Amino acid sequence: MVSVDRLLVFAAMSLVIIAVPGPSVLFVVGRALAHGKRTALTSVVGNAIGCYLVAIAVALGVGAVVAQSIAVFTAIKVAGAVYLVYLGIKALRSSRPLAAQLPEQAPAFGGLRTLREGVVVGVANPKTFIFFTAVVPQFVDPALGHVPVQMLLLALIPIGIALVSDSAWGLFAATARNWLASAPRRLAMVQKAGGFAMIGLGLSLAVTGRKE
Repeated sequence: MVSVDRLLVFAAMSLVIIAVPGPSVLFVVGRALAHGKRTALTSVVGNAIGCYLVAIAVALGVGAVVAQSIAVFTAIKVAGAVYLVYLGIKALRSSRPLAAQLPEQAPAFGGLRTLREGVVVGVANPKTFIFFTAVVPQFVDPALGHVPVQMLLLALIPIGIALVSDSAWGLFAATARNWLASAPRRLAMVQKAGGFAMIGLGLSLAVTGRKE
């Protein structure tokens, strides 16, 4: 078992990295503003599942391929960027009645479809690969053996922190959305803000990362 001291240092580092708003936070906030609390929280769970799938892939060796191949890294980055832009455009083009957009009356955005979208975003975020490839292995103790198992167990720490942090951001954004929902025009503006946030995140993701 990895020492407690090493676990505490890893948890602290994970907290610092996750506390700074990044793609996951912006994605959840965008979903909360566009569709409400239920969609935001479901997106958080989906994103966490996607991130753990990345952790599994890294533990099994895919992370090394991503780290060494600019082509693979770029493909993942572009896929994630395109998907985020798509979700943003979908939010902007929503034409359903304003009342139906409130989270309590929008079950279509709280089911498997939303969960799946969150999983895709979590998997397609290249920064997740970089974290599990560059940071997690530093806290593995080869002397203990079972390195993949150690990596998978360590991955639960940042994912747990992200679940709490992202949920807090989503609830905060959803609360602001509900307050603005009393005026139809303000609600429409909030939904557009969520859509633009996701589009901006996608475009930002497309131009960041390794260049060579």
